Amino acid sequence: MSTPLLAASAASAVQALRGTNTRPFSTAPARFCMAELAGRFVELSGEGASSVLTLAVGLLLEAQGRGEPVAWVSSAESLFYPPDLEESGVDLAALVVVRVVVRIASVCTRSTVSLSRLAIAAERLLRSGAFGLVVLDLGKDAALSQALQTRLLGLAQRHQSVLLCLTEKTEEAPSLGSLVSLRAQALRKWVAADRFSCELRVLKDKRRGPTWSQSEVCRGPMGLR
Repeated sequence: MSTPLLAASAASAVQALRGTNTRPFSTAPARFCMAELAGRFVELSGEGASSVLTLAVGLLLEAQGRGEPVAWVSSAESLFYPPDLEESGVDLAALVVVRVVVRIASVCTRSTVSLSRLAIAAERLLRSGAFGLVVLDLGKDAALSQALQTRLLGLAQRHQSVLLCLTEKTEEAPSLGSLVSLRAQALRKWVAADRFSCELRVLKDKRRGPTWSQSEVCRGPMGLR
């Protein structure tokens, strides 16, 4: 698909995903968008039925609309469901999906070693310099070594790529580490039978300083609600 056609289809998809009454939560100029996040290590968290996937897919649509290649890295046990993304307007043919099979001897929570395998896959993608956005779905009990975080951040800065890490944790839980440039919490609240308020609360922003928020009314596939 040519870039102009891709941009047009992605723009239409964004309008379909978002409600007709989309309004900012605050008057702050900062927005959760590619221009704001380029070259940064971003952590987007949520707990339970949050709007993490809705916000992540919105960023993915924007990247594809700009003609930027996108990659999504997750474990084989994650809830990544391509039909939901396609229904939201994502061009699956232009999306690189990496599913890392992690075998753990114990039946406990995932080990740091298993999460490191996911991060190493994201590192290889970023190192290529070909991707404008790399989504790293870490899920619960997310933890990455300082060395891995340093390499990931360095590559994101070098290629002006967005590294978006998805984690499942509460707002009070600490971020992945001090190298995270922006940490945000995703929340949702039903406002109608088929629509919900998708709120983003930024807890840490090294570029902006003070925290900020934004909210919009969205409608998407059941798997993204």
